[in-house]
Amino acid sequence: MIPDTFIQDLKSSCDIENIVSSYVKLTRKGKNLVGLCPFHSEKTGSFFIYPQTQSFYCFGCGAGGDVITFLKRIENLEYIEAVKLLAQKSGVPIPEDTMDDKTVRQKARTLEINRETARFYHRCLISEQGKAAYQYFINRGRTPKIIRHFGLGYAPDDWNSLRDHLKSKGFKEEDIENSGICVRSKKGGLYDRFRGRVIFPIIDLRGNVVGFGGRSLGDREPKYLNSSDTPVFKKSKNLFALNFAKSSKAKSLILAEGYMDVIAIHQAGFDNAVATLGTSLTEEQARLIAQYTDTVIIAYDSDGAGQTATKRAINIFSEVGVKVNILSIPGAKDPDEFLQKYGPQRFELLLEGCTNALEFEISKIRKKYDVETPDGKVGFLKEFSRLMAGIRNPLEREVYLTQMANELGIAPAAITAQVENIQKSQKKAQARKEKNDTSIYIGDLAAGRGDMQRKRNLRIAIAEERIIGILMKNPDYLSYLVTKIEPQQFVTDVNRELITTISQHIQSNRSIEPMALSGELSEEAMKRLSGILASEESQRAQRNELDDYIQVVRDGISAKSQEDITKMDDQELKGYFDSLAVRKK
Repeated sequence: MIPDTFIQDLKSSCDIENIVSSYVKLTRKGKNLVGLCPFHSEKTGSFFIYPQTQSFYCFGCGAGGDVITFLKRIENLEYIEAVKLLAQKSGVPIPEDTMDDKTVRQKARTLEINRETARFYHRCLISEQGKAAYQYFINRGRTPKIIRHFGLGYAPDDWNSLRDHLKSKGFKEEDIENSGICVRSKKGGLYDRFRGRVIFPIIDLRGNVVGFGGRSLGDREPKYLNSSDTPVFKKSKNLFALNFAKSSKAKSLILAEGYMDVIAIHQAGFDNAVATLGTSLTEEQARLIAQYTDTVIIAYDSDGAGQTATKRAINIFSEVGVKVNILSIPGAKDPDEFLQKYGPQRFELLLEGCTNALEFEISKIRKKYDVETPDGKVGFLKEFSRLMAGIRNPLEREVYLTQMANELGIAPAAITAQVENIQKSQKKAQARKEKNDTSIYIGDLAAGRGDMQRKRNLRIAIAEERIIGILMKNPDYLSYLVTKIEPQQFVTDVNRELITTISQHIQSNRSIEPMALSGELSEEAMKRLSGILASEESQRAQRNELDDYIQVVRDGISAKSQEDITKMDDQELKGYFDSLAVRKK
């Protein structure tokens, strides 16, 4: 367990605004700050930072907690790892003897195994047994220098070569299996996941090998195989070559479809290319890209699937505020083939002449309608007007609108009127959404929407949460509160966890600030606490309300019907009878 004294020292040395602002663009809103939530897609900011409590809360998705909770979620870390990262960012020395944690040790062991695996695969590639694999890369135009730069490798076409190598290095079978690099068969044996494939190590932003991609050299399916998700690797949250591209001097990032495209682009001198890991672009990957650039050039394959993926990616990037340009690749199916045919200089001209996402969308709408006919022209203009209504820059909108009006022989004022009507409707809808997002009250906590137990006992749960809110502002009320109701009498599990932990901290003279509680509370409880602290009711908590809320909880306990009791599971039933016993005392 990490000492409270260290947590308090760490807290006094950092500011949640400084930490979060390196991931999220924040703007001042009164005494708080607001930005677009990094944990779900939104166009209007509902993600709030509260400097007074050093906490955050999203009114849209319910994410919430302290700065450690934030780092845990955005960096996919365990609690102790997040503390270490925060200490590193804040320049606070951390006592190593407090950092003993099984999960952290397992992650560290997996990273060791991955590093040794990458070395093994690379040695195999440049050895005699990897001759055909090495020649594959050479035939594809890859140079020995770029092969070393990316640490490319080869997995021998047998079942146990990697497993045996790792065991010879002292790694246990359990750790090898947990790393995902080897798989347990139905008969109980452990065998290599990658066999007869060229290997692409996947490296995270800290320089750790977190996973691998493998391409078969023969007819083996699937053609591409990626590491399974492990404690150190999530396909949806990583990007191939971002460890190199993040340091590029280029102002934009190039998003390609596959490993070979990215390697080809880097070899040609463009070190700002990345790729998704065998999956379509995810929201997490888009938000990751948004941390390093505000402009991305999509260089997907020119086939139908690539164009469909491009349109989907445009929508995802739009949600996170990243500007999109589209790379047209004439005479080739992908960047790799284009570079081999025409070279880096022609590719640079493509980059300079790439079209923006708006022109791409207009061209897609054009293909749907025959504008030479009245019906086709009307259909096109309706979709075109909806597209124009979404453009924030009035000058850009006017340029495209005027150009299209002249091209179709339509008065610009007619299209403008249509666009303005659409914008008015959208503005009204957005105003309603903003009102719902920012004027939240405890009864509609986003952090509690998925809690069926809370929904079944909503009136009692709201009273419990208001008691918690009052106690957080007035810890001296605890001695009075426990004469009326005990923490174990709270009906809902999450609220019971909160009131119990908070009460224990108050009784032992420990801090009840979110950062002091985050190490002991579950993620769901931290979200709920952040929602309570962010609610209007919590901001104006008064002592004279406390008795009313206590009575609601007590009445709710007594009012359990026979039907309610029969629906309880064993844990709920035990809690109910325990609460009755306490109340009788």
